[in-house]
Formats: sequence, C-alpha cells, structure tokens
Amino acid sequence: MQALFYMDMQKEISCEMLAVFCRNFTPAKKVFPFFKELTEGVIAHRGQIDQLIEHFSSNWKISRMSCVDRNIMRMAVYELLFCTEIPPKVSINEAIDVGKRFGTEESGAFINGILDTIRIAIEEGKIVRMTDPLADHNSEDGV
Repeated sequence: MQALFYMDMQKEISCEMLAVFCRNFTPAKKVFPFFKELTEGVIAHRGQIDQLIEHFSSNWKISRMSCVDRNIMRMAVYELLFCTEIPPKVSINEAIDVGKRFGTEESGAFINGILDTIRIAIEEGKIVRMTDPLADHNSEDGV
C-alpha cells in the first residue's frame, strides 16, 4: 500500500517510480515476490481496476476518494481479479483492516461496501476473474 500511495502522491504510477520506491524502502526478501506481483499488477491493470472501483462506488470518482482508500482498494481488486489462490473474503478483510489502520474512521465501511459488491459481481459471473496476471498486462478484458 505504501508503494502505491507513494506513486499516487507523486502522480506517476509506473514501474520506474516503483523502482525508485524500492531503492529507498527495500521490501523484505520474504515478501518481495508477492509485493512485486501486487504492485506491478496494479500498475499494469490500473485502468481496469479504477473503472471497477468507480462503477461499484455509487457516484464516487476515483480522484475524489482518499489516496489511502483508493490504493487499498486497488490492491484488493487486483487480488480479487487475479490472485485466485487467495479467497476473496481474505482479500476484503485485509483491505478493511489496513483501511481502519491507515485511513479515516469511515474507511473500513467504505472499502467493505465497494469490495463486497465487486466480490458479489464476480461470484454472479458479471465480472470475469483472470487466472494469469502476467499473460497480457495491456489487456482491458475481464470486465
């Protein structure tokens, strides 16, 4: 979340800015593979992810959401779409916990409402889950 927050505040969400972040704040070796997959996946699919968040957020533009909330949701939506080995409720609960810790008093409920609606749409087949996040990072399919 910190890497995405940093890039968002710099108004440049890119692999180059991710490299700058990692040079200054080296992620632990143990978590680095997942950190890299998650952040690079969000970078590659940010348009699709942001579109889903806006669509399911009841009149909220992504730009009007707090930087913390939007980046927590970006990570969680990436997990919901691409990390099929992670149960959706685990992704949502983790996002809520991070939101409560780093966001506002309302962040947990706000994040939960949007992510749970996306989860339901996935379960109903209205949104297609992707199984291979590295297959085509330029694709806008899956919505």
